Amino acid sequence: MAATPPDLTPIRAQVYKDPRPKEYFDGFHERSRTRDPDWVYEVVRMATSLYAWTFFRARGIDAVKVPDRGPVILAPNHFSFMDHFFAGAFIRRRVRFMAKSQLFVPPMQFIYTHGGVFPVRRGYQDEDAFITANSILHRGGAIVMYCEGGRSRTGELSEQPKRGIGRLALESGAPVVPVAIHGSSHVRNWKRLQFPKVSVKYGDMIRWPQVEDPTRDQQQAVANEIFARIRTLYASLER
Repeated sequence: MAATPPDLTPIRAQVYKDPRPKEYFDGFHERSRTRDPDWVYEVVRMATSLYAWTFFRARGIDAVKVPDRGPVILAPNHFSFMDHFFAGAFIRRRVRFMAKSQLFVPPMQFIYTHGGVFPVRRGYQDEDAFITANSILHRGGAIVMYCEGGRSRTGELSEQPKRGIGRLALESGAPVVPVAIHGSSHVRNWKRLQFPKVSVKYGDMIRWPQVEDPTRDQQQAVANEIFARIRTLYASLER
C-alpha cells in the first residue's frame, strides 16, 4: 500500500472485504433499478454544494459538455469522499453513484439509497453493481464511476485505471465524459483547518460501440483511453 505524504491527513485504514451476504444488498439494488432519487438528493446536493463553494471555492469548467438528458457516464479521478459531490455540483441533472458497500449501514444507508447511491460489494466480483448501473443507463440516467476504483492515498493519480469503467462503457454503449478534479486530494486536511481550492473540468464526450460481453483486454483498453483523457484534463488544471 502506498504511503501517505506528510502534507496529507492519512485516510483511515480500509476494509477491503465486506463480510455481509449478497442478499443484504438486494433491496438497495432493486430500488436503484426501479426508482429515481427523491427529495433526499436535492437536500444533500444543496448542503454539499454550499459547502464546496464556500469552503473549497469550487469552480466548474466546461460543464456544458455533459448532456442534459440521456444516458451518460461521468468518469472522474478520485482523491476524496467529496468527489461525488464535486462532480455533480455544476450540472443540473441528478447523478447516481456507485459506492463501497461498507457505507451502507444504518442510519446513513437511508440517505444513500434515497439519494441515488447503490453499493458495490467490496472484496467480490459484484455483478449486481453492473446490472444496476446498466439498468440506470438504460433508463437514461447519469452515473459517476471512478476509473481508479478507491481513493488515492498519495494525492497523485494512479498508475493504471481499473477495467470496470471500460466494461460499463462497452456493455452499455453509453457516452463517457472524462472529468478531472484538481485540489480534492487535500480536502481531507479540513481537520487541520486547511481548505484547498478545487477545480472540476469536464472533457469532451467519447463513446464506443456496444459490446455484449467485452473481453478483459477490451475493457482495459477503453479504461486506459478514458484515464488518458483525465490525465490531460488534470495536467491542464495543474498548469
